[in-house]
Amino acid sequence: MSARRFDAQRLLLARREEGLKQSDVARVVGVSAARVSAWETGRSLPDPEKLPRLAEAVGRDLDVLFPREGHPDLADLRADAGYSQVATRELTGTRTQGPVAAAENGQRRLAKEYEQGLADAYGVTVEALRRAQERSFGHAVPEPDEPAPTDVAPGGVTMLPTTIAGKITYLLEQLPGPLSDAEVAVRGNSRAGAQVLSEELVRGLRTGAVTDASDEVLGALADALDTTPLVFRSGDPGVQRVIAETLVLRNQVAAIAARGGEEEGLSAELLAFINKEVAKARAETAPHRDHPTSG
Repeated sequence: MSARRFDAQRLLLARREEGLKQSDVARVVGVSAARVSAWETGRSLPDPEKLPRLAEAVGRDLDVLFPREGHPDLADLRADAGYSQVATRELTGTRTQGPVAAAENGQRRLAKEYEQGLADAYGVTVEALRRAQERSFGHAVPEPDEPAPTDVAPGGVTMLPTTIAGKITYLLEQLPGPLSDAEVAVRGNSRAGAQVLSEELVRGLRTGAVTDASDEVLGALADALDTTPLVFRSGDPGVQRVIAETLVLRNQVAAIAARGGEEEGLSAELLAFINKEVAKARAETAPHRDHPTSG
């Protein structure tokens, strides 16, 4: 959980800078002045859902006054919207806060029927809600627009991200041109010879809203992204390192070929050899698909 950091001194200084009394802040937040005093002196901590109103009361941005490192999980989204866990009963239309509590504790995911209502109340999209939910279950899910996390192995070799979402983002960046989720789906289905991918499924896997998939889906996805299914299926660091090195080599060869090759000291014959070996290595590492036989 990436809870916001509460700093009593920062709150105290912000209130004084605005010329406010503790009773003024208390009135906005809906607590007693004594409670505000306890927060400012560090005798107690405010509940996370009180922080948005506190920031509002002293005229400060929530992210500036109470910063958070990392991405929010479900409990963080709820708190940032100013809801207590008990208050979510009205959002889900249930008698208890059980559905939300179970999801926040990583015990049971939210039913689809609750997602839109909670997303609207929290001021986020359903996809953002699902990403936050996966974090509540212990999965490190990146935001769609952030760079894919990578590690550097000994020798300075870039390693692949560890999550499916991170790998998809990384692989998309290695392609010569951008591909939309719909284009990835069409390309994967065409190469797999079957309707395996959909735009919604690709988007879910890319954003981290969907964190697992069948071998068939991952195989089609690998085909669409010009790589081997081992990129998704193998957790062996050695295999991942080889794949990362191959991607780097492939991009270097493509860049040289685009410039004609000769100016880099590479003959057309050598370029043809490199391309052939890379293609052969990819074919040898790809698993054989079983096809139905006649008779």
